[in-house]
Amino acid sequence: MDYLHDVVVVGAGLSGLRVAIELADSFDVVVLTKVHPLRSHSVAAQGGINAALRPDDSWESHAFDTVKGSDYLADQDVVEVLARNAPLAVIENERWGTAFSRTPDGRIAQRPFGGAGFPRTCYAADRTGHNLLHTTYEQALRRGVHFYEEWFVTSLVRCGDRVCGVTALKIPTGQVHGIGARAVVIATGGFGRIYGNSTNALINTGDGAAVCLRTGVPLKDMEFVQFHPTTLYGSNILITEGARGEGGHLLNADGERFMQRYAPEKMELAPRDIVARAIRTEIIEGRGFEDGYVHLDLRHLGADRIKERLPGIREICIHFAGIDPIDEPIPVVPGQHYSMGGIDCNVRGETVLSGLYAVGETACMSVHGANRLGGNSLLETLVFGRVVGQAVGEYLKSASSPDSAAVDEQVFSERQRLQRILMRERGESPATIRKAMHRAMDEYAGVFRDAEGLTHAFREIGRLRERYQKVALGDSDERFNYALIRTLELGNMLDLAETIVLGALKREESRGAHWRTDFPARDDKRFLKHTLITKTAEGLKVTYKDVTLGRFEVKERTY
Repeated sequence: MDYLHDVVVVGAGLSGLRVAIELADSFDVVVLTKVHPLRSHSVAAQGGINAALRPDDSWESHAFDTVKGSDYLADQDVVEVLARNAPLAVIENERWGTAFSRTPDGRIAQRPFGGAGFPRTCYAADRTGHNLLHTTYEQALRRGVHFYEEWFVTSLVRCGDRVCGVTALKIPTGQVHGIGARAVVIATGGFGRIYGNSTNALINTGDGAAVCLRTGVPLKDMEFVQFHPTTLYGSNILITEGARGEGGHLLNADGERFMQRYAPEKMELAPRDIVARAIRTEIIEGRGFEDGYVHLDLRHLGADRIKERLPGIREICIHFAGIDPIDEPIPVVPGQHYSMGGIDCNVRGETVLSGLYAVGETACMSVHGANRLGGNSLLETLVFGRVVGQAVGEYLKSASSPDSAAVDEQVFSERQRLQRILMRERGESPATIRKAMHRAMDEYAGVFRDAEGLTHAFREIGRLRERYQKVALGDSDERFNYALIRTLELGNMLDLAETIVLGALKREESRGAHWRTDFPARDDKRFLKHTLITKTAEGLKVTYKDVTLGRFEVKERTY
């Protein structure tokens, strides 16, 4: 065992940093991250963070909108914690220094977002995640949190029914080290790069969820993948929901505001799954533009409002599409954006392994159910980062020291595994396998799904996983070997892709972001349940558990 700490937090985005801040004053906590903390994907969140701050709004209304938006698959006790603690999370970050946009009378500005009954999305222009991450990172440094930067987690160390550390590759040296810990928090974000068309950064490869799966920890609701309605055509760069919150219109090739057909009350501010399906339907039925996109029109907002409220979006359009949204509409298509599913855990982040916690997008508590509302992801990181930090602190009061022999044994095993990959001189190209995975997921596990396509995708992913066992890098250098990192990420993504497709194939209904054209109705009798997928010696095992209901009655979801 090379290193020993009370807590290892894997991931330096908002949720990981908030956990570390909560623990830093009382415990030896280290944050392990494969990139510099300010390159974590939280920095890319644009539109805002939800909180019921207005006098005519309430946490109950926020909770209801979240449960309805989830297509009633969210656990209502978890949603209540999110909504009740939202104002505290926003005000805490404001006092730490986050520069929120303001109303003329000096209050935190709030804009409308999809599926919400009130304008409750607090924002910092269209760079909200950027502001929040910088502020939270500053607070972590202020409290003396220690970082292992450019370290890549390769496995969890399991000691019976508890976790006692991780193994990680130090990228600058190429050496695998064992890090013993009394508690481990997984906060590695989403896994959008399983798809070819995604708003996610290249680092979003689901590393934490994959190592948990391989350690016997169940993953939950993996079939629920959010496709953001508006990504820039050709590059899939995110065009924030804030653009529609400010009053942007979606237009088809006939110049029609087509959302009238799909959500006449909410129009462009219907939940994301509904808007994404509407856009895809317009394109499929021939009402999109010839290359396969629709327009997001901001021109009527005027130059001043676009420059003040959406300056980042304007820069993106100018630099990546050669258009200025002040003068021209933006070509947009749906693209993979967020993972509602993840590591199975409860409201305190606790998993089936004692001492192992999950938080943020990599976790599934489940607070988003079958569809996440915009503005709730940044909120989740901060609210549950605090909650999970408190839970870890309570656990550490009686947690014993890790088993150093178990850590050393796992390090030896991981070194052998990586050495086999590095020494293989001939074999498959990881890039070829990755492209085939992207094609399968984009085509068969996207906005619309059916049994035939999902079965094909499941078999294809199985074949790709077999081919992956024979990959060769052509580069055996140890230091800064990013070919090796990309290859290890590919293995993680293939493992997770298999769970996504299997969960989608087994769920014979349409709910939220999971839309089966062969089962177009929601089936509460069979599937008002969470999907659990566990890796066993015989393969993946699928089971189900009940959704936690509460004050909000399950109803038909209309907008």
